[in-house]
Amino acid sequence: MTSSSSLSLHFTAPHTLLSSKPRKSVIVAAQAAPPSESTASPAVDTERLEPRVELRDGFFILKEKFRKGINPQEKVKIESEPMKLFMENGIEELANKSMEEIDSEKSSKEDVDVRLKWLGLFHRRKHQYGKFMMRLKLPNGVTTSAQTRYLASVIRKYGEDGCADVTTRQNWQIRGVVLPDVPEILKGLASVGLTSLQSGMDNVRNPVGSPIAGIDPDEIVDTRAYTNLLSQFITANSRGNPDFTNLPRKWNVCVVGTHDLYEHPHINDLAYMPANKDGRFGFNLLVGGFFSPKRCEEAIPLDAWVPAEDVLPLCKAVLEAYRDLGTRGNRQKTRMMWLIDELGVEGFRAEVEKRMPNGKLERASSEDLVNKQWERRDYFGVHPQKQEGLSYIGLHVPVGRLQADDMDELARLADTYGTGELRLTVEQNIIIPNVETSKTQALLQEPFLKNRFSPEPSILMKGLVACTGNQFCGQAIIETKLRALKVTEEVERLVAVPKPIRMHWTGCPNTCGQVQVADIGFMGCLTRGENGKPVEGADVYVGGRIGSDSHIGEIYKKGVRVTELVPLVAEILIKEFGAVPREREENED
Repeated sequence: MTSSSSLSLHFTAPHTLLSSKPRKSVIVAAQAAPPSESTASPAVDTERLEPRVELRDGFFILKEKFRKGINPQEKVKIESEPMKLFMENGIEELANKSMEEIDSEKSSKEDVDVRLKWLGLFHRRKHQYGKFMMRLKLPNGVTTSAQTRYLASVIRKYGEDGCADVTTRQNWQIRGVVLPDVPEILKGLASVGLTSLQSGMDNVRNPVGSPIAGIDPDEIVDTRAYTNLLSQFITANSRGNPDFTNLPRKWNVCVVGTHDLYEHPHINDLAYMPANKDGRFGFNLLVGGFFSPKRCEEAIPLDAWVPAEDVLPLCKAVLEAYRDLGTRGNRQKTRMMWLIDELGVEGFRAEVEKRMPNGKLERASSEDLVNKQWERRDYFGVHPQKQEGLSYIGLHVPVGRLQADDMDELARLADTYGTGELRLTVEQNIIIPNVETSKTQALLQEPFLKNRFSPEPSILMKGLVACTGNQFCGQAIIETKLRALKVTEEVERLVAVPKPIRMHWTGCPNTCGQVQVADIGFMGCLTRGENGKPVEGADVYVGGRIGSDSHIGEIYKKGVRVTELVPLVAEILIKEFGAVPREREENED
């Protein structure tokens, strides 16, 4: 277990570089506010604050007295500790069984369908029986050419089933994996400095930071140190950390380092917002942001500030409060915001405070470092780094999907023109950093950038995001990735838009594609066709925003047949976003 006293670290304060050019406001406010009736703690019985879990044989387990009405996933965790598949090498035995043997035993079937998610392995029982998606941990989205080549070598052997996706948390997911290969894949990942541990189910997901951390001339703080430390702490340096593997539900964290808010703090359970206080650098805190099929909420201020060296102790305290007190009944009501609602912001803050090493938590600072007049920058194409003579190049990866050859080619380009490093973004794109400025034109002339991953995507393509869809995901109702590309291409032929529009697709109400923060979002559903039979459709959302005026989009039209989306999207772009029909544009020209 990790000692609280060992978690404090020392960082120097960053230099704040602000552009003198007026920019549009895109900051999520996190400043101090006096407690009011809305933030005051509701009356909570003392017994409610009793921790619901206890440490037993090295793992946290739900106490017997709190097991009434728990959900099926909690029962699976109680019956057998998922982390033992990794920490006690249970995966070796499981990998030697056939799928027929596995399905004949309740425990091993639950291992494959549920517990392996603690190792980042998701069985695709519905659409790809016996095959798995593997999700990695890639803090801050930073990866190397060696890591990329290794992942390419893994998926190549699976033929058409093998591919990789960039996720909306700056992460890799690889597909086509079969169980007998898993022990060797885990060893291979470790050999190149990667892990898939604790990346699924009731765990902390990939820590997100600025995709241009450490190279951005205008950055507030380099987020890489913080996201790496968070990931190492949460996984105990990839050995497994049982302190935080039995949360009530998944939990997302980000560290903001830019004025652009590339990190999307308002949709994280915990967001660190850079702020000075009395001459010290640290972070104000936002908590509780999440999406689910039944409820979506933006993160709210905790009215708390921590110095930079307390990033880990604060994360530990928040996670412990959630682990100890979160409810474990209806899975739709177990995200951290539900606990904050129940205790009140001040009540939840008090529980976090008493779990801090010194039992104290400072109130939020008013010295927010994010420039409120900043206009979000486009990272596609060539941009100068803070290091003289170096540039980074942002590439568009259509809906985040890559094949093995794509990954090998990216690794080659990173080695040839840069330092062997690649950056993944939450919009499912890739950045090549550390390119000598004198070599940028040669890189731009590479056939791969002209024919595959463009540094100059079209105005509607650059904001396109799509979840996995029903090609691989059993929960998805519709196909998303290819359809997102096709609809966007057809819409581009109908209208011309004056500015980038963010369009997100998700295959089901779990909203992995984050449709609620898009300008236009598409959530997969079934609707009635002309003959009255069910056909693929989408609920269309409009008005999602990111930044200081962040806003969750609202339903524009429900149950639209996918075959009827193109004219509807063109109509929305004209009506809401100033687009012009191509025919009219040509006449005006």
